Parts: sequence; C-alpha cells; structure tokens
Amino acid sequence: MPRILSAPKIVVATHNDGKAVEIRALLAPWGIELVSAGELGLAVPDETEDSFEGNAALKARAAAAATGLPALADDSGIEVAWLAGAPGVHTADWAETPTGRDFTMAMQKVQDLLEKMRAPEPRYARFVCCFALVWPDGHEEIMRGAADGTLTWPPRGDMGHGYDPMFVPDAAADGANTARRTFAEMDSDEKNIISHRADAFAKLIALLPPLPGAEAGAGAGPDAGPDAGPDAGPGVKSGAKSGAKSAAKSDDGSGA
Repeated sequence: MPRILSAPKIVVATHNDGKAVEIRALLAPWGIELVSAGELGLAVPDETEDSFEGNAALKARAAAAATGLPALADDSGIEVAWLAGAPGVHTADWAETPTGRDFTMAMQKVQDLLEKMRAPEPRYARFVCCFALVWPDGHEEIMRGAADGTLTWPPRGDMGHGYDPMFVPDAAADGANTARRTFAEMDSDEKNIISHRADAFAKLIALLPPLPGAEAGAGAGPDAGPDAGPDAGPGVKSGAKSGAKSAAKSDDGSGA
C-alpha cells in the first residue's frame, strides 16, 4: 500500500532555489518543514539512470541517506515517439553548448532527426515528470505525470521555455486543445493546470494526510507509453489543482 507522508520535515533533493520555494509553498498547508539539498550543501549525484523514475529515485536516495530525512526529488523531460522516446532523460543535454543551454538548437535537432527519417505526421510526443519520495528506511513511492501531444514546426509562441514552442498538448484547460496551441502559446496559469508536472504533483498530494475540510488528493489514472497513439489520454487529472498549479511553475531546465 502507498505510504502516507506524516514526517514533520523533509529534504528536497534540488539545488534550484526556485523549485525549493515552490515545493515549500505546496507543502505549507500540511505544516511540513522543508529544507533543500542546496541549503544543506549536499553533493549533486550523477544522474546515471536511463529513466526519469530512476534518476528521481537516485537523487532522493542520496538525500535521504545523507540527512536521515524523507527526501523528495524529480526528473523530467520530453519523449518523442518516432525517436524511440528520445531525448528522454537527455532532454536538457540536447540543449547544452559551451556557453549554456540553447533550446532553439535542441528543437532544431529534434526536427532535423524527424525529417531525416521522414517521420510521418502526426509526430506524437509527451512531456514526463517523475517524483520520487524516499524514506530513510528505504521505502520508496514514485509518482509519474505526463502531458501527451504532438510536435509542430516551425515553433510557435513566446510564453514558454525549452521545447514548449514545438509541443502541442492534446488538452487545454477547458477540454480538448481544438485550437492546437503550443505550450508556448498558453499563459502559465493555463499550462500549469494541464502540465505533466501538475499531474505528478496531484499524485504526490495523494500521499499527504487529508486536510480538515479539504478534499483528498487526486487519484492517478493509467499511463500510456512514449509511443502513445491518437487514443492516448492526456494523463492530466484534476485533484489538488491549486497546489499542483502553483508548484508546476518550477523550471527544471528540461523545457517542462
């Protein structure tokens, strides 16, 4: 059975101050104290796993072992069906240059590979976010969130980051994305309702004790693979919207 997080204090395995602030705000209603790996000066472990779940768990295990506290970590990125799920865990790596990350270059790389292989339309893709919650006794809970969609070219919109301008989500805040807007053509409030990170946060909230007078967190629905076809659902659930919406604003460098 899933373990409910009842500890009064946890460590978040991140050195991103913005992400720590967002997660601290999410957990504040439960009275959970949060400290980040960056604040504690913990080492950053190498992300050597080949899955989002694996890398999130690796970071959470390291933080739990170093502190003796329950630890929360995440990993996220984009999977393209015709590229066998790439860039996947290498989402941010594809944007690396000697002077920093260039996501315009990364999007062009994806487009060039698809054109080279003459990949037919629609070109299915999905953003994925995985959270790992690890206790010092070794117990682990993994939460996977996803936002399914297709890729478009040329990129459109200037309100997103990363791969957002080439990603057309299946869903919009009010239902199906019939206007076929990219994530970068949606304002942050709308994107953060339907994003992969909001989906994952809703599942994380389901592991927290119910708040007095508040509805319990959302349940998790079935999750399709990276080669999901036209019938694959968006994987976006509605529970705990306000907390997930706030925390979903964190930028992990994946364009997610």
